[in-house]
Amino acid sequence: MTLPNLRGRVAWVFDEDDYDIDLIVGVRNIKITDVKELAAVAMTDRDPNFAAGVRKGDLLVGGRNFGYGHPHYPSMRAMRHLGIAGVVAESFSPGFFRGEVCMGFPLVTCPGILAHVKRGDEIEVDWAHGAVRHIGRGDGLPITPLNPAERQTLEAGGLIPYLKERLARRAGATT
Repeated sequence: MTLPNLRGRVAWVFDEDDYDIDLIVGVRNIKITDVKELAAVAMTDRDPNFAAGVRKGDLLVGGRNFGYGHPHYPSMRAMRHLGIAGVVAESFSPGFFRGEVCMGFPLVTCPGILAHVKRGDEIEVDWAHGAVRHIGRGDGLPITPLNPAERQTLEAGGLIPYLKERLARRAGATT
Protein backbone atom coordinates (compact mmCIF):
# COMPACT_ATOMS: atom_id res chain seq x y z
CA MET A 1 0.00 0.00 0.00
CA THR A 2 1.20 3.54 -0.63
CA LEU A 3 0.25 6.80 0.96
CA PRO A 4 -1.90 8.99 -1.27
CA ASN A 5 -0.41 12.41 -1.94
CA LEU A 6 -1.96 15.30 -0.04
CA ARG A 7 -2.94 18.23 -2.22
CA GLY A 8 -4.80 21.28 -1.04
CA ARG A 9 -4.77 24.90 -0.06
CA VAL A 10 -2.91 26.15 2.94
CA ALA A 11 -5.85 26.92 5.22
CA TRP A 12 -3.72 28.50 7.94
CA VAL A 13 -0.08 29.20 8.73
CA PHE A 14 0.87 28.92 12.40
CA ASP A 15 4.15 30.83 12.18
CA GLU A 16 5.01 30.79 15.87
CA ASP A 17 7.21 28.08 17.36
CA ASP A 18 5.87 25.86 20.15
CA TYR A 19 2.25 26.35 19.10
CA ASP A 20 -0.07 24.82 21.70
CA ILE A 21 -2.61 22.82 19.72
CA ASP A 22 -5.32 23.40 22.34
CA LEU A 23 -5.51 27.03 21.21
CA ILE A 24 -7.19 25.95 17.97
CA VAL A 25 -10.46 25.46 19.85
CA GLY A 26 -9.49 27.42 22.94
CA VAL A 27 -8.72 25.92 26.31
CA ARG A 28 -12.19 26.90 27.54
CA ASN A 29 -13.70 24.54 24.92
CA ILE A 30 -11.36 21.57 25.37
CA LYS A 31 -14.01 19.47 27.15
CA ILE A 32 -16.60 19.77 24.38
CA THR A 33 -17.21 16.28 23.02
CA ASP A 34 -19.51 17.07 20.09
CA VAL A 35 -17.30 17.36 17.01
CA LYS A 36 -19.70 19.78 15.28
CA GLU A 37 -19.51 22.13 18.27
CA LEU A 38 -15.72 21.85 18.29
CA ALA A 39 -15.54 22.61 14.58
CA ALA A 40 -17.78 25.66 15.06
CA VAL A 41 -15.39 27.18 17.61
CA ALA A 42 -12.18 26.23 15.78
CA MET A 43 -9.90 29.22 15.22
CA THR A 44 -12.60 31.74 16.19
CA ASP A 45 -10.07 33.60 18.36
CA ARG A 46 -7.99 34.28 15.23
CA ASP A 47 -10.51 34.27 12.39
CA PRO A 48 -14.24 34.02 13.11
CA ASN A 49 -14.85 32.86 9.51
CA PHE A 50 -12.16 30.18 9.46
CA ALA A 51 -14.50 27.16 9.56
CA ALA A 52 -16.64 28.50 6.72
CA GLY A 53 -13.59 28.92 4.49
CA VAL A 54 -12.06 25.46 4.92
CA ARG A 55 -12.38 23.06 2.01
CA LYS A 56 -11.97 19.29 2.13
CA GLY A 57 -8.30 18.51 1.52
CA ASP A 58 -6.92 21.79 2.89
CA LEU A 59 -3.69 21.64 4.88
CA LEU A 60 -2.31 23.44 7.91
CA VAL A 61 1.27 24.71 8.06
CA GLY A 62 3.16 25.11 11.30
CA GLY A 63 6.46 26.23 12.78
CA ARG A 64 8.92 24.37 14.96
CA ASN A 65 7.62 22.05 17.68
CA PHE A 66 4.06 22.34 16.38
CA GLY A 67 1.57 20.75 18.77
CA TYR A 68 3.51 21.68 21.90
CA GLY A 69 1.75 21.13 25.20
CA HIS A 70 -0.54 18.34 26.28
CA PRO A 71 -1.52 16.24 23.27
CA HIS A 72 -5.29 16.74 23.60
CA TYR A 73 -7.34 15.50 20.70
CA PRO A 74 -10.34 17.90 20.45
CA SER A 75 -8.55 20.50 18.32
CA MET A 76 -7.45 18.05 15.65
CA ARG A 77 -10.81 16.25 15.76
CA ALA A 78 -12.33 19.62 14.85
CA MET A 79 -9.80 20.16 12.05
CA ARG A 80 -10.44 16.69 10.59
CA HIS A 81 -14.20 17.31 10.77
CA LEU A 82 -13.75 20.54 8.82
CA GLY A 83 -11.83 18.67 6.11
CA ILE A 84 -8.21 19.40 6.98
CA ALA A 85 -6.21 16.55 5.40
CA GLY A 86 -2.87 16.98 7.18
CA VAL A 87 -0.29 19.26 8.73
CA VAL A 88 3.05 20.27 7.25
CA ALA A 89 5.39 21.82 9.83
CA GLU A 90 9.00 22.70 10.44
CA SER A 91 8.92 20.08 13.25
CA PHE A 92 6.43 18.56 15.67
CA SER A 93 6.14 18.04 19.38
CA PRO A 94 6.87 14.31 19.87
CA GLY A 95 3.69 13.55 21.85
CA PHE A 96 1.49 15.34 19.34
CA PHE A 97 3.22 13.62 16.42
CA ARG A 98 2.82 10.14 17.91
CA GLY A 99 -0.79 10.72 18.87
CA GLU A 100 -1.92 12.04 15.50
CA VAL A 101 -0.05 9.42 13.48
CA CYS A 102 -1.68 6.78 15.69
CA MET A 103 -5.02 8.34 14.73
CA GLY A 104 -4.04 7.93 11.07
CA PHE A 105 -3.66 11.67 10.50
CA PRO A 106 -0.75 12.67 8.24
CA LEU A 107 1.91 14.94 9.72
CA VAL A 108 4.75 16.00 7.45
CA THR A 109 8.03 17.41 8.71
CA CYS A 110 9.39 19.88 6.17
CA PRO A 111 12.17 22.24 7.32
CA GLY A 112 11.83 25.61 5.58
CA ILE A 113 8.08 25.37 4.94
CA LEU A 114 7.25 28.64 6.74
CA ALA A 115 9.33 30.67 4.32
CA HIS A 116 8.00 28.70 1.36
CA VAL A 117 4.22 29.18 1.59
CA LYS A 118 1.50 31.55 2.67
CA ARG A 119 -2.17 31.11 3.45
CA GLY A 120 -4.16 30.28 0.32
CA ASP A 121 -1.25 28.72 -1.61
CA GLU A 122 -1.87 25.30 -3.09
CA ILE A 123 0.68 22.66 -2.12
CA GLU A 124 1.16 18.95 -2.58
CA VAL A 125 2.89 16.45 -0.34
CA ASP A 126 4.47 13.98 -2.73
CA TRP A 127 5.36 10.98 -0.57
CA ALA A 128 7.07 9.04 -3.38
CA HIS A 129 9.44 11.90 -4.18
CA GLY A 130 9.82 13.01 -0.57
CA ALA A 131 8.86 16.62 -1.18
CA VAL A 132 6.30 19.33 -0.62
CA ARG A 133 5.65 21.12 -3.91
CA HIS A 134 4.25 24.61 -4.29
CA ILE A 135 1.77 24.15 -7.15
CA GLY A 136 1.76 27.78 -8.30
CA ARG A 137 5.54 28.12 -8.51
CA GLY A 138 6.43 24.53 -9.28
CA ASP A 139 9.26 24.43 -6.74
CA GLY A 140 9.49 22.30 -3.65
CA LEU A 141 11.21 21.37 -0.44
CA PRO A 142 12.34 17.96 0.81
CA ILE A 143 10.44 16.33 3.65
CA THR A 144 11.82 14.26 6.49
CA PRO A 145 10.96 10.64 5.68
CA LEU A 146 8.69 8.71 8.00
CA ASN A 147 10.14 5.64 9.65
CA PRO A 148 8.63 2.33 8.47
CA ALA A 149 6.27 1.95 11.45
CA GLU A 150 4.94 5.53 11.07
CA ARG A 151 4.41 5.04 7.34
CA GLN A 152 2.68 1.69 7.80
CA THR A 153 0.48 3.15 10.55
CA LEU A 154 -0.64 5.97 8.24
CA GLU A 155 -1.14 3.58 5.33
CA ALA A 156 -3.36 1.38 7.50
CA GLY A 157 -5.42 4.34 8.69
CA GLY A 158 -4.16 4.42 12.28
CA LEU A 159 -2.59 2.31 14.99
CA ILE A 160 -5.52 -0.06 15.60
CA PRO A 161 -5.91 -1.05 11.92
CA TYR A 162 -2.10 -1.33 11.64
CA LEU A 163 -1.92 -3.71 14.60
CA LYS A 164 -4.85 -5.76 13.29
CA GLU A 165 -3.09 -6.11 9.91
CA ARG A 166 0.13 -7.20 11.60
CA LEU A 167 -1.66 -9.77 13.74
CA ALA A 168 -3.53 -11.13 10.70
CA ARG A 169 -0.25 -11.46 8.76
CA ARG A 170 1.37 -13.29 11.67
CA ALA A 171 -1.60 -15.62 12.03
CA GLY A 172 -1.50 -16.35 8.31
CA ALA A 173 2.23 -17.03 8.43
CA THR A 174 1.85 -19.67 11.16
CA THR A 175 -0.90 -21.68 9.46
